Amino acid sequence: MSGATERTHTFNAEAKILEGDLRLPLVQKIPTQAHVLLNAAGIYRAQHSTGYRLEGVFSFRAGHSQVAGNRSTKPGQGWTTLVTTVIENLNVLEVLTADRVVGQIITEHPLAGYVPSVSFLGTRFENLRIAGHRVELEWDMNILGEKPADDAPYTKDPGVLSRVSSQYDSIRKHKNLPAQLAERYNRHTPREKNREVIECSLVNQAAGLYPGQSSGNVIMVPGFGVITLAKVTVTHEDFIQKTDVSKKTTVNLTMVDLKLGCAIDGEIPIGNGGSNGTTYP
Repeated sequence: MSGATERTHTFNAEAKILEGDLRLPLVQKIPTQAHVLLNAAGIYRAQHSTGYRLEGVFSFRAGHSQVAGNRSTKPGQGWTTLVTTVIENLNVLEVLTADRVVGQIITEHPLAGYVPSVSFLGTRFENLRIAGHRVELEWDMNILGEKPADDAPYTKDPGVLSRVSSQYDSIRKHKNLPAQLAERYNRHTPREKNREVIECSLVNQAAGLYPGQSSGNVIMVPGFGVITLAKVTVTHEDFIQKTDVSKKTTVNLTMVDLKLGCAIDGEIPIGNGGSNGTTYP
């Protein structure tokens, strides 16, 4: 590989605190809130929201998103991208509430190679509750671990696969798992058309006295819907021919993937961010 000074990096990141699509009995889209994109040169961008309310169905008091990218000033380090979403005083149908939801991705693309290191430092739920009962979470902030050796993809790393497999086993144990979720958690790393994807979570297990049942990071609440917490998706693309080296890695984090299935039907992903820079050559 040519010298590090000859390499360039194109930044790519996106963050939005929420959007939604309601189907019954309200047929309405919740407009995208605090949506921000990072340009190819990096720098810093942010959007703020003073809040939103949709009747008695959904509300939050305030929120913001930010993206930033820069070449590290530390010797031997590459290009760093920051993606943050924050939402305050979240309330969905007086069932799902939280004082603060923070999702954060920090990626560093190396001077040599392509696959970035990934950190979720700062990610958290503050006072997450279901029907007034506190949700206790068992976190695994290091689900992706260290950057794989030899520029290998996360989807091939034995440690990652072992930890993800454990999460999937926990979810599949639920005897009443909806068919759609059962299918999603039946395979680890589907590969098609030069693309590999792995889905996992920063939450190993949710527990509490709230109504409903938990399987791993998935909470099913009768009369409300399905709540998937801190969902992480890593996608590898553009593989170098005849190798496992991916030139493009995308990391996405959705803090609450909410599928309502009750008097109100619809989908509301909350706290969504993604990081996807590319280094050349």
